[in-house]
Amino acid sequence: MICLDANFLIGGVIEARSESRHLLDWAAAGETFCTAAPAWYEFLCGPVTSAQIETMQVFLKGGIIPFATAQAQVAAVLFNAAGRPRRLRVDAMIAATAISQRAALATLNTADFKLFASHGLKLAIPLAG
Repeated sequence: MICLDANFLIGGVIEARSESRHLLDWAAAGETFCTAAPAWYEFLCGPVTSAQIETMQVFLKGGIIPFATAQAQVAAVLFNAAGRPRRLRVDAMIAATAISQRAALATLNTADFKLFASHGLKLAIPLAG
């Protein structure tokens, strides 16, 4: 399973973007996709069309994962371990969701998310194509 960060949700619905190509490659290789509720919120803030929202929902066979107690506890650990920078609050929530689903995270923001790798976050690597 691959958990999509907001930037992959956004880029995934734009045919000319590399994120769209990566999603198609992963899907062809049999991957299933999910996203964290906070990333879905960021995506819906748009601008996106209803057709783009529907298209992304088709890809999210793993669902939109709620941010609940278990994810909040992991996110707090991640946020504190990273030194508590405000810019990482939502990233910690998304990372915690990916970890809870045992999913690799697809993101363009690898620099910030790498801070969570020592706590179990795996980053999705695009397929060579």
